Amino acid sequence: QPQPYLIGGSAARSVLDAVRASRAIPEAGASNRFAVWGESQGGHASLWTGQLAKQYAPDLNLMGVAAAAPPTDLIDNLTGGTDPSIRAFMTAFTAHSWSQHFGFSLRTLGSKSTGELIDRLARNNCVTLGAKPRLGTIVGVAVLRARLKNVDLGRISPWKDIARDNSPTPRDYGVPFLIAQNDADVIVAPSVTKEFVHKLCRTGARLRYISINSTGGHPTSAADSAEATLDWIDARFAGERAPSDCGGI
Repeated sequence: QPQPYLIGGSAARSVLDAVRASRAIPEAGASNRFAVWGESQGGHASLWTGQLAKQYAPDLNLMGVAAAAPPTDLIDNLTGGTDPSIRAFMTAFTAHSWSQHFGFSLRTLGSKSTGELIDRLARNNCVTLGAKPRLGTIVGVAVLRARLKNVDLGRISPWKDIARDNSPTPRDYGVPFLIAQNDADVIVAPSVTKEFVHKLCRTGARLRYISINSTGGHPTSAADSAEATLDWIDARFAGERAPSDCGGI
């Protein structure tokens, strides 16, 4: 089964099904009240869970949505990172997953050899953030950077449609939000996250925004904001009115 990377509906339904499953375990003592919190791809899943919760799981009571460094506008996320090698690598992972999941050819991104390169990078290279990649990965990414230099996913079907359909909608879901973002993040562009936050605020959402000041960058986004996020979640279960930073972001 292909990994449904950054597929919003699939992620949300999996999260909500997991909450339901926990309620079937007597030892868990789980009620129908829950909050979601995720980092990076998990943050994308959290936002999508908030978007679909009332429709897909009206039996559950979502108390709040927390996300650290979440991909939001997927086209802008894939093109807006400051590190071109990371952009190329993430494009390879994303395009490969979507091609496998939806059955679309990678040939629309370039030549046959470009598609084959994307396939090899996505299948054979697990990357630990902060660690030095293998030489073959470095060379492959360098070649892919050159080949994707003038490729705009926002203009190519079916990729532009998949990206649009799997970007969380910036609207008030009827629950409070907490979003944390490091301004030094080179994977999830801070400008893209902030634009999503501003759009959320304009819809009337109550949103707590945490600006992370840490040298850890993207990989430590959740850890760097954990204390404040857990306090925020505790307050939601305690019935306190959610704070909003929308007036000062």
